[in-house]
Amino acid sequence: MSLTPQAADATTGSGGNGGEGSGGGKKTARRRRRRVLRWSATVLAVVILGTAGAGYLYYQHLNGNIRKGKRSSADDSKARRTAPNAAGQTPLNILLIGSDSRNSDENVKLGGSRDHRGDPPLADVQMLIHLSADRENAAMVSIPRDTRVDIPKCTDPDTGKVYPATNDIINVSLARGGAGCTLATWENLTGVYIDHWMTIDFSGVVRMGNAVGGVDVCVKQNVWDRPTASVPGGSGLKMREGTHKVKGEQALQWLRTRHAWGSDLMRARAQHMYLNSMMRTLRKQNVFTDTGRLMDLAEAATKSLKVSEEIGTVKKLYDLGMQMKSVPSDRITSLTMPNVPDPQNGNHVVPDKDSAAKVWRMLQEDVPFDKNGKGKKKKKDDKPTKEPSLDPARLGVLVQNATSTTTEAPVPQRARAIGQALVAKGYPRAAADTSQTLSKKKTVVRYPSADLEGDAQAVAKALNLPMSRVKKSTDVTGVTVVVGADWRTGTSYPEDLKAGDLPEGSDAVNGSDTTKCMDVYDVYRW
Repeated sequence: MSLTPQAADATTGSGGNGGEGSGGGKKTARRRRRRVLRWSATVLAVVILGTAGAGYLYYQHLNGNIRKGKRSSADDSKARRTAPNAAGQTPLNILLIGSDSRNSDENVKLGGSRDHRGDPPLADVQMLIHLSADRENAAMVSIPRDTRVDIPKCTDPDTGKVYPATNDIINVSLARGGAGCTLATWENLTGVYIDHWMTIDFSGVVRMGNAVGGVDVCVKQNVWDRPTASVPGGSGLKMREGTHKVKGEQALQWLRTRHAWGSDLMRARAQHMYLNSMMRTLRKQNVFTDTGRLMDLAEAATKSLKVSEEIGTVKKLYDLGMQMKSVPSDRITSLTMPNVPDPQNGNHVVPDKDSAAKVWRMLQEDVPFDKNGKGKKKKKDDKPTKEPSLDPARLGVLVQNATSTTTEAPVPQRARAIGQALVAKGYPRAAADTSQTLSKKKTVVRYPSADLEGDAQAVAKALNLPMSRVKKSTDVTGVTVVVGADWRTGTSYPEDLKAGDLPEGSDAVNGSDTTKCMDVYDVYRW
């Protein structure tokens, strides 16, 4: 019979003679203790290795769940990456696409008509998630599905079929080369470089809603999104006024409801409210100490998503999630692209040119959509101005093209365009320098000596450049405009953008706002 160390001590201690008997018993006990420790260590090692093996197999299982695709289906792109900030950080842009695919029994059951089974999926929900370079703020920007845009030439990565460029509503882009074509369409419309895409279908939304455990949403009146005598269809959403926790199929109904909110634009607002609420819910849940919840979320997420191939592993998706989770709720802003009715079709919309362009520029330049940051305020451009020494008609101005960057070719004829703009503003001797093409991040006006400082400032004012961009330089012999990579289009330098200065019509919602409730169109109240 095997003895425990404690039993061995008791047996050897009762030998009577002390001396040798006692010493031998202690040695035996030590040997047995060592055997027990070795046995325990061996068992522990087996357990650790077994667990690690199971963990590795589960990790591989989750990776196997993830479907992947090519990032872009188009060869040309009008987008450029945002320059790194002072710390070398760059923003991260991810396009989230909700597909209406009915190519499975589950999706047909959740999404409606069997007549559409087998049809190419449409991108009914499209939302750009922008994480700032410093990861301190985020934005979610939706484009309504019925927005008419230019869709570039795309090649389906699975079939090799080539789709010619066209002008159509944006949700058909998914059927013309997959998510990569939708991404290319967004890039050409916005000028924003998009790093990755993710798609999710009807059944995926249900799985994710169940795994999270429900998300709080709110309506001002009782709502029932059902067919009416004049409008067929409807999501089936039915709930009483107030705040409710929705999950599974009801979560999908909330996200698909359009008629009861009055328009597709209001559906985007409801989707923003849902996602903001989900982020607040996840932030409150400590899923990393709840193995069951964590595994449910991991299974749901990996089975529900198809992603661009660069982020097609559990680790990369986890890292993305943690970056998003680190942004405080009050630094997340959701909005819908400013738009106006399409003059060609009253059922469609087009971007509101100036307002939409401002949103795209804020994304390109990584300007926060909220005013809740604690960063340093920019200094006022209070450099004193001097009187010009020459009449503008007598001043020679040289314009140089410095729009080239390490990733982009120079803008053709850029110096000529700005020179012509100066001519139109009363500087007939302005001319383009065709001898060289430079590379400079920011546009500046240089002058060689103090007597021309006032003239250089007047030129800067004519081009809408701040006085801080006027620099004395021994590299020039006269007033010289160096057009940098920050001014690749237009003939009037764009105004500085301010955090939170969003255009009207963007319908912005802050992620920390829990007071918002959807207003129900009276036909769908009960």
